[in-house]
Amino acid sequence: MRKKKLLFIPLVLLIFIITVKSKSFFNPHGNKIEKDSLVTISISAVGDLMCHSPQFQYARVNADSFDFNPEFNYIKQYLINSDFVFGNLETVAAGKSFNYSGYPAFNSPDDFIKAIRAAGFTMLVTSNNHAFDRGANGVLRTISVIKKTGLDYDGTFSSQRDRDSIRIFNLKGIKVAFLAYTYGVNGNYIPKGKSYLINLIDTTLIKHDINSARKAGTDIVLVYFHFGTQYKRSPDEFQKQIVDKTIKYGADIIIGSHPHVIEPAAFFKTQDAKLDTGFVAYSLGNFVSNQRWRYADAGVILKIFLTKNIKTDSIFINKVTYLPTWVFKGLVNGKNEFNVLPAQDAFEQDCPSFLSQGDKLKMQQAFEDTRETMNTFSTRIEIDSNLK
Repeated sequence: MRKKKLLFIPLVLLIFIITVKSKSFFNPHGNKIEKDSLVTISISAVGDLMCHSPQFQYARVNADSFDFNPEFNYIKQYLINSDFVFGNLETVAAGKSFNYSGYPAFNSPDDFIKAIRAAGFTMLVTSNNHAFDRGANGVLRTISVIKKTGLDYDGTFSSQRDRDSIRIFNLKGIKVAFLAYTYGVNGNYIPKGKSYLINLIDTTLIKHDINSARKAGTDIVLVYFHFGTQYKRSPDEFQKQIVDKTIKYGADIIIGSHPHVIEPAAFFKTQDAKLDTGFVAYSLGNFVSNQRWRYADAGVILKIFLTKNIKTDSIFINKVTYLPTWVFKGLVNGKNEFNVLPAQDAFEQDCPSFLSQGDKLKMQQAFEDTRETMNTFSTRIEIDSNLK
């Protein structure tokens, strides 16, 4: 019996080795690699999460209670299966004592952030031109609300130590550093000696932060910028210059917002980075807002798949997909609501019953506009497989 057992063990090992070696495929460079040595993560990004006054008026339950969950009911299924989800919080949560308001100086109920968390987000970018709409106190309270809600934040900070602490997220063994900056704060006052409260676009600072992230042993450096010309559907010269410099400093992925419309995306040759090929999306448009005109009522969920070979410590972008979205405003079961919808729904027979024919036409237009824009610089960006 003992001899049979000794003979049996090598046979099992041989079968196991053959099985493992058979699980292989080719990376983008054509090199054969073992499938079992790979790990893949997905990062989803959206544009501006705005809260105009009609949104919190529609969401009001009573004097100081709001339900923003309907805004995301139809779209959260496309977010919750990602490993990391972020968007730009284009408002502050300074509290009811500062009075809730929309444009031009935003202050939103805490419930807006809670609904964002429930929709599947993991982090909010807070560095944008509206970050100081309620001054330094608004910045600090917004950070506090985000933290209490269970979300991460980046772009504004509570102290110098907080600002200097690079956000590094370990996603299934892939370390992603996240950096965020804005072009300005609408001329609002940043207290003297407290420049740490927000990251402004400063090439010296950006270079320093990327170097710090690299020294910390990160695999990917993802940089977010709030920049560009509002309602311009292509990047301006400032965006191009900042992106080019950020690539030179070693960024792998660059995501932008502020124009409130979608701008093109593209792949690029990295410099001094771990990725061989990087990716930039100049603006992801509005994800939710009360801006009702063409292009501004459309958004996109961008999804980046990253694959790492844990044996060789190499990493590459597996694929990039996008899902066009459109914002509905109107009656749903007798109640006024805002809803972020997959724009593809307008082509489906079983689309939401509350959509009018005019709504469907606008959604279809948004879908086609988004597809055209996303493929302006590259045809390698794929429509989300859920929509095929």
